[in-house]
Amino acid sequence: MAGQIRKSKTGRTAAKPAARKRARSARSRLSRADIEALYARLQAENPEPRGELQYINPYTLLVAVVLSAQSTDVGVNKATGPLFAKVDTPEKMLAYGEARLVEAIRSLGFFNMKAKNVMALSRILVEEHGGDVPSDRAALERLPGVGRKTASVVLNIAFKVPAIAVDTHIFRISNRTGLAPGDTADDVADLLERITPDAFKLNAHHWLILHGRYVCVARKPKCPECVIAEICRFKEKTKAA
Repeated sequence: MAGQIRKSKTGRTAAKPAARKRARSARSRLSRADIEALYARLQAENPEPRGELQYINPYTLLVAVVLSAQSTDVGVNKATGPLFAKVDTPEKMLAYGEARLVEAIRSLGFFNMKAKNVMALSRILVEEHGGDVPSDRAALERLPGVGRKTASVVLNIAFKVPAIAVDTHIFRISNRTGLAPGDTADDVADLLERITPDAFKLNAHHWLILHGRYVCVARKPKCPECVIAEICRFKEKTKAA
């Protein structure tokens, strides 16, 4: 990996003024033509990418993304399958109660804190948004447990907003390939949103995360199987066995 995602004590990615200035001047190591080609190849391989978290509606998507912090999508889906069969609105979640929610998600990391956040955001949705998930970034990021990444995922999937969320997979491959080098997740997200062509921006998050999850993996990337290997700037490409 090119670097670790640096976070503040609140869990949000740190962004000092000097760092923000550097981020605005950051550039891709790829040419515009290479960036177009990279996304075009990912699109050809997977024309209709989909996220792997299971959900029913914008509310259950929001809950699933909040629960996914420090947890795998597979683990979240195992916990939320039975949960969402009974609880699919913030009103139902408040009636369900925090104690029962804790038991439902006990298999996930930080389940106590996540349960508190889910209950708190559910209460805000009911009291301030009529039970609906807002399609406004600022309103989403005011919800407990919701930061830039979570808001971007919800906006992208639920409301078809061309937002790019950066998780550890996207952070890794953005630095490794040279597509969007950055010291923090916010740096990478800012650069990706600047350089990603509009035609690819809606699905960019899905293409990049799936590529990082299954091909450009952390320890031994599968370069011989990679459709963007010729474009990638990674110097230590693996070879076929």
